Parts: sequence; C-alpha cells; structure tokens
Amino acid sequence: MLLFTVRVVCALGLAVLAGCSLVPAYHRPGAPLAQSFDGAAGGSLAATVPVRSGWWREYHDPALDALVDRSLRNNFTLASAIASVEQARGNAEQAGAPQYPSLSLGASFDRSHQGRGSTTKTQSLFAEASYEVDFWGFNAANAGAADLLARASGFDRDTVALTLTASVTDMYFQVQSLRRRLAIARSISDDAARILQLLLAQQRAGVATELQVQQQRNALATFQAAVPALQQQLDTDIHALAVLAGSAPEHFTVSDATLADIPIPQPRPNLPASLLETRPDIRSQEAQLQSANQSVGAARAAFLPNIVLTADGGLGSKSLSHFLSSPFASLATSLAAPILDGGALRGQLHASRAAEAKGVADYRQAVISALQDVEDSLTAAQQQQLAEVADQDAADAARKAAALAQTQYKLGTVDFLTVLDAQRTLYQSEDTLVQARLARLQASVSLFRAFGGGFGVTDGSSAPSSMASSS
Repeated sequence: MLLFTVRVVCALGLAVLAGCSLVPAYHRPGAPLAQSFDGAAGGSLAATVPVRSGWWREYHDPALDALVDRSLRNNFTLASAIASVEQARGNAEQAGAPQYPSLSLGASFDRSHQGRGSTTKTQSLFAEASYEVDFWGFNAANAGAADLLARASGFDRDTVALTLTASVTDMYFQVQSLRRRLAIARSISDDAARILQLLLAQQRAGVATELQVQQQRNALATFQAAVPALQQQLDTDIHALAVLAGSAPEHFTVSDATLADIPIPQPRPNLPASLLETRPDIRSQEAQLQSANQSVGAARAAFLPNIVLTADGGLGSKSLSHFLSSPFASLATSLAAPILDGGALRGQLHASRAAEAKGVADYRQAVISALQDVEDSLTAAQQQQLAEVADQDAADAARKAAALAQTQYKLGTVDFLTVLDAQRTLYQSEDTLVQARLARLQASVSLFRAFGGGFGVTDGSSAPSSMASSS
C-alpha cells in the first residue's frame, strides 16, 4: 500500500508540465579591466615563478614551510571558516528539500469504553505523501540561491587561508628582521661602551675632555635604549605567530634564519582578467551576486499560484483478530494563489532586486580593489628593490667611514665628533638595510597574495590541497 501511494504521487508529478524558471538570465557584470598591469610593463618573465598553492615554498626555508603548514592545520579562524562552509552546505541541503516529495509514516491505537464493560479497540498504520509542483521554479530558485551561498562560503574559506599564509610568512620575516636589528643594536652598543672606556682612560690621562665623555655617554644610552624597544617588538611578533599557528604564546619558539640568505622570488604577473578566476574574494562576491539573482527569481515566482499533490494510504481495523485488514487511501490536489498580503510579496521582490544591485556594486568594487592591490604590490616590489641597492651602498660606505674615523681618531688626525657621527651613521645605515630587505620580502609576499596565492583556483566544493589535513 505504501509503495502504491508513492507511485501515485510520482505519477501525478510527472504528469504535470515541466515548470518554467522566472530567474533572470545571469551575466557577469562588466568591470574596468586593462590589457596588462602598469607595474608589469617591460618586465622580464624569465626569472618569475607561477602563483600556485604552496607559494611560500618558493622562499626555500624549511622552517617557514613547517610553520605555515602548522598554521593551516591548527589556526582557529581557519577552522571556523571551514565549519562555516559545512554549515552553508547544510543550509543548502535544507533549502533544496522542497524540490522532492515528502513521505511520513504513522500508526495509532485507540481503546475506548462504552458502558457495561464494552470496549472498542481501533488500530491503524498509515502513510502520507506530498509533493509541491514547482511549476514556476520557486523552490529551485531558493535551492540555487542557497547552493551559491555555500559556494561563496567556500571562497571565503580560501580567502581566510590565503590571508593566514601571507600573515604567517610576513610575520616570520619580520621576526628574523627584528632579530638582526637587535643584534646590530647590541653590537653598536658594545662598540659605544668600548669607546666610552677608552675616553675615560684618555680623560684620566688628560687627553680627552669631559664634554667628549658626556657626548659618548649620551650616544651609548641612545643605542642601549633601542635594545628593549626592539626586544619588545620581537616578543610581540613571536606571540602573534603563536596565535596564528593556533598555539599559546608561552614557550613558543621560531627558528633562526639569516634574512639576507632568503631568496626573493618574483611572482609571475598574470593578466588583469585572470584575477576574476584566481582571487577568492572576487569569486565569493560573484557567487553572492548569483545567489541574489536566484532570489529575484524566487521572489517573482512567489506571486504565482502553487500546486500541492497529497496522498494518504494505510491499513486499519477495529479488532485485533483482523489487525490492519482494511485498506484505505485518498488523493488530493490543492491550488493556492496569493490575493491580498499587505504588500509583503512586492516588498520581498523589491528587496531582492536591491540585493542584486548591491551585489553588482560589491563585485565591481572587489575587482577594482584587487587591481589596485596588484598595482600597489608591483610598485612596492620594484621600488623596494631599488631602495635596497641604495641602502646596501650606504651601509658599505658607512662601515668604511666608521673604521677610518676610529683609526684616524687614535692617530689624532680627526676630532671625537667625527667618530661619534660615523658611529651613528653606521648604526642607522645597517638598521635601514635590514628593514629594506624585509620590505622586499614582504612586497613579494604581497604579490603572491594579490594574485590569489593559488587558493582561488577551486570549484568551491573542496578545500585546497594544502588545507586537506585541516578540514
């Protein structure tokens, strides 16, 4: 009997003409895309590397690789984003359920007394099936909108993963830079302390003046004051790295690396149009726009009547001796159309159209923001390379000048102020050179991120390969 009921519902559903969709045809919004990036004009592609998942391995630092992989496994923000994807997929499954027939089973047992000890017993087993004929595509549009939101959530997860890997790589380089700057500050402080001792000895011999001694004391204190400030910044960055890696900051350590030995890869600049497919934030915005487009179709369909097919069937009896021996069945069709709703449907359609218009604007904004991101990163990479060359020359000259100043001061051919100025210039030049190296490394990280980092190339249904263990 149950099988008969299900067959009846399915037959009636197939007998109805296939429904039509009121979802507007989707066209990707136009965006101002140039043929090439200004910052990539005239550049050679010979030394560039493609942007792909695992891009941080191009720095050839095993400690960095291990740290990024650890962050992808343990970062709580990424874990939350992955859970949000599963939640969105569950919501999509729920939204798609009305497209299919529903079937419920039930049973009842009733016992009643009618006087003089007379007892009546009734039992039944029944099934109820229903199916809403989605003639206007209302349910399909709602299901499509939910599926696209789940897809957008997948791209949002990719954006979180890309931001995480870039942040970890940036912070790792910054930690190494601060360690080098701290070593320079301590070294220059030690040199200043030795010169102060020399001046004190010369003062006792009547060669150096009190003014020279106090000037050196001032220089020493200035150099020493830089040490705790750098140490505080270093500790703070290590704590931040611990949190990115999903660890408590206590006892968290980062392996040492020589900043100057880390190669600086040059990401290959793709065409501007490629960002539409490789940037997960742009793809998320487009999926949300497509979802809003589906919602417009659902809002249109809500104005039209809907048809619901129902069927009941089962077995029942009034005595245990003929338990469930009497079959029964019923079929029904209902037609419902909105007449007066106080403007609720019109308001929903208006809101859906506004949401679609907002989605178009958000998508275009995401595109031009991505273009700016790439151009800024290309400019930074080029200019920071030039700056590092100049800073290297300045540091080399300052190092030679400081050595000459100390030698000539001992020979009595220059005054002490010359030595003091050379000291300060050397410290500033070496510190600036380390920061220039850091800026170049971070500019290359920014380029990998700006081009999508390989995370944008996904179908939206599975995590990138580097995240498989975390999902």
